[in-house]
Formats: sequence, C-alpha cells, structure tokens
Amino acid sequence: MKTIFDSFKINNLSLKNRLIRSATWVSLADDEGNLTDSLFDTYRELAKGGVGAIITGITTVSPHDAYLDGIVQFYDDKFIEQHKKFTDMIHEYDCKIFMQTAMVDSVFYINDDLYKVPINQLTKEHIDEFITLFRDAAIRAKSAGYDGIQLHVAHNFFLGKFISPMYNDRSDEYGGSPEKRAMVLGKIFDEIRHVVGNDFCVIAKINGDDFSDGGLNINDCIAACKIMKEHGIDAIEISGNYTSREARAGANEGYFQKYAVAVKERVDIPIILVGGHRSIENMNNILFKTDIELLSMSRALVREPDLINRWKSGDLRPSACIGCNACYRTPGHKCIFVLRSKK
Repeated sequence: MKTIFDSFKINNLSLKNRLIRSATWVSLADDEGNLTDSLFDTYRELAKGGVGAIITGITTVSPHDAYLDGIVQFYDDKFIEQHKKFTDMIHEYDCKIFMQTAMVDSVFYINDDLYKVPINQLTKEHIDEFITLFRDAAIRAKSAGYDGIQLHVAHNFFLGKFISPMYNDRSDEYGGSPEKRAMVLGKIFDEIRHVVGNDFCVIAKINGDDFSDGGLNINDCIAACKIMKEHGIDAIEISGNYTSREARAGANEGYFQKYAVAVKERVDIPIILVGGHRSIENMNNILFKTDIELLSMSRALVREPDLINRWKSGDLRPSACIGCNACYRTPGHKCIFVLRSKK
C-alpha cells in the first residue's frame, strides 16, 4: 500500500517522501528580482518542515516580462550565485528543490518598443525567442544547483494561454488543434533536454481544466500531456484555475483529483496532484485507490510549514488551514491566523 511517507524517484532524483510543496507566490524578491533574506527564511522553514521537495514560486525567465509584485527574476547569469546559496541551504535539510520557470505574459519587442503581444500575433521570431529564454534558464538553474525545473503551463500565465483555445486561434503549426497548440511545449522540452542532459529533472504544471467557457478542458490537457511525454517530461503536476475556499479535512480535499486520474489513465507519466490536501487519511486514500504517485500542497504549508514533521512524529491531526485565502492579502503571503497569534 502506498503512503505519503514512501520514498519515490522522479527520473533519477530520489525524494524522501511523496510530498511536494507546490509552487506558491510569496512576493518576497526585491524590485530587481533578487532573492532576499525574508525569502530565504520562508523557504528554510519549508525545507526544515519535512517535505520531499519544494517547487519555488513563479520565476520569470524574461528580462521584459509583465510585472508581478515581488517576482524572482532569472534571465541573466548574474543571478546564479545567489541561487547557488539558496539551493545549498535547501539541500542542508535533505530536501530537493525545483525552480518554477515561467513568463507572466507575452511581452516582446516590436519595432524597438515593448508590447504585450496577443498569442495570435506572435511571430515565429517571438516564439523562437521565448523557447530560448526557457532553455537558457534551465542551463542557469542546473548551474545554480537546482535538482530540476518546473515549466509553468497553468493558471493563465503565458504558456497556459498559449495552449488554451480561448487565447490561441492560430492557423499555423502552433494552432488549430490541441496537439498543435501544445507543440511549442515539445520544442521547449527538446531544447532544454539537449542542454541539461537526461539526469536533470524537467517537470510541468498544467491545468486539468481552465474552468472558463472556451478555455482548455481535460481533453486539451491530455493532448498536451501526451506531447510532453513524447518529448521527455519527467512528471506532470495537475492543477486548475481556482483555489477552493471550502477545502478542509473531510470536505473537498484533493479537488483536482478527477482530472489527475483522467490524465494518468491516458499518459504513462508520474502525476503530481495539487489542491486542498488537508489530512493524512484522505491523502493516503488517494494514493491507495488511484495510480497517482505524488501529492503537492500549498496553503496547508503556509499555515504550518512543519506540518509534515508533525505528522511524521505521530501527531496526525489534519492541517489547521481552513482555505480562507486571506494569506494572499498579507505581506509575504503569510497565514493571517499565524500573524495574529504573534501579535
């Protein structure tokens, strides 16, 4: 019987358990995208807390991306040294670390001026440019000591839009069908794998459904996952365009499960399921009753960064997180109840 505390391998990377801290925007980089002491402190708590791996919050690979408050930037070699200190710190706690590489939106030069360019108006040169940006970020991530990268293809960020029929109505090789919209992912993975080799983990995060009229649905997701599998992806995290305010122990846990199961039934690839995990009982039940291999958590670890160690020590009370989402409105995206308790 599978349990959350089993060790597991992604590619050749050994994780001490099946639990991953899902990418969570903490908004703690400085105005130039550098890592700060507060960011180090936040991730140190998580690494000490017992998860097998951490996926960083969104990290932009573009020097002229749409701005997101406190976003980490990684478009130049000048960032490598500080990230090497960061990964060394994470590894001190027997925890693996993935960088979530992304573009917030499609900002590109046209006639020497920057514009937010709609997906349908991107030129082949623009597409080649962002493929190169993701490839170069992967090279830097490996040099900086990361165990792998996660390509962010979800939540209406740029790549999530590119594969969505709501935004991509192109009629060339990059549009017209789920497979063609997803072909750009195959090209990105080919470029990355060529420069980092086969021993560096490359995973992705994708919506099982956009939950919007005309957006990506489960069939589009499966088509994209098949493309990624064909081009050598190591694991896929299944998410969606919402976070439930009703997830708590015994209620609405694992709310993207049906999408993850549908992908797993069609694509032979390790699947990571995110979304509302609160109790050991439900998490072990998912592992036992499905072929899903890994579980990722976000808000529960915002409330209790040491939750996994607490469970491992024998205190099996569910997470105290009530899914209120108030953490999204606090500095550093901290749990409002924890902040109140410290006053």
